[in-house]
Amino acid sequence: MLLPNNNLFHYSPNFMADQRTENPHAIFVPLPLQGHLTPSVLLAIKLASKGFTVTFVNTESIHHSITQSSSTTDDVFADARKSGLDIRYVIVTDGLPIEFDRSLYHDQFMECIFHVFSAHVDKLVGNLVESEPSISCLITDSFHVWPLMISKKYNLVNISFWTEPALILNLYYHMDLLKKNGHYDPLEKSDEVIDYVPGVKSIKPKNLMSYLQAKNTNTVTHRIIHKALFTATKDADFVLCNTIQELEPYTLSSLNQKQPFYAIGPIFSNNFTQQLVSTSLWSESDCTSWLDKRPPKSVLYISFGSYAHTSKHDLEEIAYGLLQSGVSFIWALRPDIISSNDTNPLPLGFQDQVKDRGLIVSWCNQKNVISHSSIGGFFTHCGWNSILESIWCEVPMICFPLLTDQFTNRKLVVDDWKIGLNLCEGSLVLRDEVARKVKDLVMDEKSNEMRIEIMKVKRTLEDAVAVGGSSQRNFDQFVSEVKLKIDQMK
Repeated sequence: MLLPNNNLFHYSPNFMADQRTENPHAIFVPLPLQGHLTPSVLLAIKLASKGFTVTFVNTESIHHSITQSSSTTDDVFADARKSGLDIRYVIVTDGLPIEFDRSLYHDQFMECIFHVFSAHVDKLVGNLVESEPSISCLITDSFHVWPLMISKKYNLVNISFWTEPALILNLYYHMDLLKKNGHYDPLEKSDEVIDYVPGVKSIKPKNLMSYLQAKNTNTVTHRIIHKALFTATKDADFVLCNTIQELEPYTLSSLNQKQPFYAIGPIFSNNFTQQLVSTSLWSESDCTSWLDKRPPKSVLYISFGSYAHTSKHDLEEIAYGLLQSGVSFIWALRPDIISSNDTNPLPLGFQDQVKDRGLIVSWCNQKNVISHSSIGGFFTHCGWNSILESIWCEVPMICFPLLTDQFTNRKLVVDDWKIGLNLCEGSLVLRDEVARKVKDLVMDEKSNEMRIEIMKVKRTLEDAVAVGGSSQRNFDQFVSEVKLKIDQMK
């Protein structure tokens, strides 16, 4: 059971496995956001399947959301342990009450993650190391600012987990070069192609991450980026990345010259839709029976992710564009997609007008939906998890980036791999353009061209995770190097 301990919550020592092991024992602290949590859980399972003992740390808020949205018990890794994996589970406060609206008050939440969270993690890690002498590694999301300090304090191997493409991290690593050349803080040369960054052949300023395009660079998120990515992550002993060697060879070659950097993606389970651990922060609607009634590749799936917001204007134009297109669709529409204060974002009467060909839910199991045979396209915000899942299911995309890495991810999808369409050629979302792009994606000849290309990219992913593939080799090498590093630090 869960026991309180000075604002920290952890399982009682009797719950922990009694046996001591020579295998690496890692504390794993993800960033408490859905898009970072999901691959972190999958990586924890992958590590445990290689013999690691993993103590997985969730925040109290994330744990509460998971258990409230599903029938999961207090121990979300219970089923994983039944399959023989040694994954323990602990909970720590992020410094804010559970009921605090972290989406609505994003900056306050990030300030807390920046300044307060580390003190709670420090205390928790100290308690765990004292009770479990076998702990030898600290694995953290690359956006955390404190791993170097805590790993040094407790003599732990410092492993950073980057959940986005390697290209994104490489651009953050070279913010000084971007600033020197007028492409960051401020972005003065908005029309000039960037071709001087090591590991990046060329990129247009409009395809930089939103934080590098921002006029105001004094936000809490910018301070986190500077401290975590421009400084701290560079000092990690190892970096694991949820990408594929063959998709980003030039960038990965550059990064590997700086530090041990391992492309181990995509981090999926052997069965794509298999779910040993519940990670959803919202209750999921089962859309299977609705999808079963639709013809193959006839339905557009729409989801703009778990965190970013959009405007009322854009959402209304998208809704009217869907209406004009005549295409069947399933839309996972978060109630807070505009704001927690506006939970009815669709135009009046829209749901009645599309009820015969559209299903609107607040959340769903995305893997189950996009792997269904009736899905013919994905209208996406370009989160990296969504892109990898879409490629795996051979579903071409319409790209509508909203925040952070999504603009750079769009470049990879549309320009480099040619497996998706860019929604907005201009600065405004317009219903006519939405309708045209939706029809192009699902019904036009362009969709066949993209399907051919996405099949090629999928084969690259499959080859990477196959026995002897690049991701498998990189992961095995990482495990060997970590064990060697642990021995050296004893």
